[in-house]
Amino acid sequence: MTTLFLILIAVVILANIWLNVVSSRIGVPALLAFMVLGMLFANNGLWQVRFDNYDFAKETCTVGLIFIMFYGGFGTRWKAVKPVVSEAALLASVGVVATAALVGVFCHFVLRWAWLESLLFGSVMSSTDAASVFSILRSRRIGLKNNAAPMLEMESGSNDPAAYTLTTILLSVMNGTSSAGMVAWNIFAQIAFGAGCGLLIAKLATLGLRKINFGSDASGSLFIFAIAVASYAIPSLIGGNGYLSAYIVGIILGNEEFSRKKATVSFFDGITGLVQMLIFFLLGLLARPMLLHKAVLPAIAIFLFMTLAARPAAVFGILAPFRKYSLRMQTFVSFVGLRGVASIVFAIMAMVDPAFLRNDIFNTVFMVVLLSIAIQGSLIPFVAKKLDMVDPHSDVMKTFSDYSDDSGMSFGRISVTADSAWAGKAIRNLGLPKAALLVLVLRGDEKIQPRGSTVLLPGDDVIILTRGFEDSVTSLEERTIKADSRFAGKPLSEFHDKGLVVLVRRGEQDIIPNGGTVLEAGDRLVILNLM
Repeated sequence: MTTLFLILIAVVILANIWLNVVSSRIGVPALLAFMVLGMLFANNGLWQVRFDNYDFAKETCTVGLIFIMFYGGFGTRWKAVKPVVSEAALLASVGVVATAALVGVFCHFVLRWAWLESLLFGSVMSSTDAASVFSILRSRRIGLKNNAAPMLEMESGSNDPAAYTLTTILLSVMNGTSSAGMVAWNIFAQIAFGAGCGLLIAKLATLGLRKINFGSDASGSLFIFAIAVASYAIPSLIGGNGYLSAYIVGIILGNEEFSRKKATVSFFDGITGLVQMLIFFLLGLLARPMLLHKAVLPAIAIFLFMTLAARPAAVFGILAPFRKYSLRMQTFVSFVGLRGVASIVFAIMAMVDPAFLRNDIFNTVFMVVLLSIAIQGSLIPFVAKKLDMVDPHSDVMKTFSDYSDDSGMSFGRISVTADSAWAGKAIRNLGLPKAALLVLVLRGDEKIQPRGSTVLLPGDDVIILTRGFEDSVTSLEERTIKADSRFAGKPLSEFHDKGLVVLVRRGEQDIIPNGGTVLEAGDRLVILNLM
């Protein structure tokens, strides 16, 4: 049974990866494909996989949302969002409350739901989804005008804590475990303890990154992983908003410079990608395709109201007073308010809470998210062009802290020896190619900013910036010289195997070889091969 379960997991993950590739080619958001795949596996779906454990789904999605929130902050480039931080913060707080209230009013007066249940649904649906929006912008490399991308990145990455607070407060009122005083304390505790713990944990984590020598990319990434988990768990234990804390820790650490940061980005990129697949697949499993028809009409009505009225009202009400954002800009920001992972998690929270619900909130949320991703998500590139919001000279990747210039430049280090052709020469006389720039001279403990007249001396190490090289047919491999090898004790010039030996690793020493370098038993040769 375990083997079959593992095979099923592997099949689902591979299917999701394939759908991710296909969806990017045809312009359909990948998260939509994951939901559809879950529906195909659902109880009343194609393969009849029985799954209706909402408690398990809640715990799984709660843990998954930790990494989505943390990485949402970690990937935000502070330099890019700083000019719009006030507007984004208002959208992520006041905008969430306004959207929740307007949707609640609509559900009460139009759909005839009870007041508390209407406001609960508005709270569940009040935050927007950064993953949905930026998976489209990043895959299409759509640059936006007027700092729209940084504003959307910070708003959608940071508005989940406000929606979570509203949802928990409404649930506590509905199940009779809260009073007016407790509600006020809950709001204070969630903000104060969440933000306070986030700042403290980020400070300690930053010190750790600077002081600890992790020794490997894996250890450094696992350290950040543990910090992400702690950033949610510690404030949650004392009544704080763990998601707010996780976002704050993420944004602070993401804008710190530390060794092996690229490896950490790749690590969390893989985790959040897997988590998003899992959550949307779980949503599809939990949905009942044969029962969704009952939620279709309410979901369509809510979706249209949110898209055409609630979201625009919140955005225009917040951005219009700034008087620097055009009508086109405000319209685009209001349109790009996709619903996604957080709404799913909060809907599952409502399902497992003791609060009595008269309406099918989960399936209604499912349909709204489905409509939002399918319609709004697919139309984002079209709407951006129609509203003249596309900037061909802007790169949306600069919004993220993992941005790196695609120029393909890299640094190299060269030691100047006594018999080197560079020894005693001024830099202007080295005859360096135009594609290379000598950027630093290391002379003992001294760092010299080079000029054309700077003379290189034996013992100097020079740092050169040049264009990197990488292709699909060139690779490095490592081969060890054994004690009985015919090359042991021979100069490198007699090493007649395929490939070029570019480095000899001897114990802790790295030797850049030449033809006269004598190979010793235990040497590890780094060989450049053409496949």
